[in-house]
Amino acid sequence: MIKVKVVSKKGNGSFDRYVSHVQQRVSLAMQRFLIDAGAQAAVYTPIDTSTLINSQFRTVTVNGTRVTGRIGYSASYAAYVHDPKVKQKFKRPTAKKEFLKKGVEETLPNLTKYIQEELKR
Repeated sequence: MIKVKVVSKKGNGSFDRYVSHVQQRVSLAMQRFLIDAGAQAAVYTPIDTSTLINSQFRTVTVNGTRVTGRIGYSASYAAYVHDPKVKQKFKRPTAKKEFLKKGVEETLPNLTKYIQEELKR
């Protein structure tokens, strides 16, 4: 995490507009990253009835200057299937244990790239 402390003088509207602009751009970059990570995780997600893969969700939350992205699966058994300690045999050749973790880890380098691209706009 990178922390930056900025002190602003009251009444400086242009600074507030700039902060708002950066928040919007970083939020868009986070959304792009989550879509990318979700697509990669979907490749590794086991498919039997398609319930698990169709339960994927993503959210972006802006709280002050912090932008947080969340991705996951809402199916009740998602944690069980994801758990590497639970032995299972998958029908799908690309299916892997820890499918969400691996999908996010593989696409994580793109997050910086997406932020840079959005801030250039």
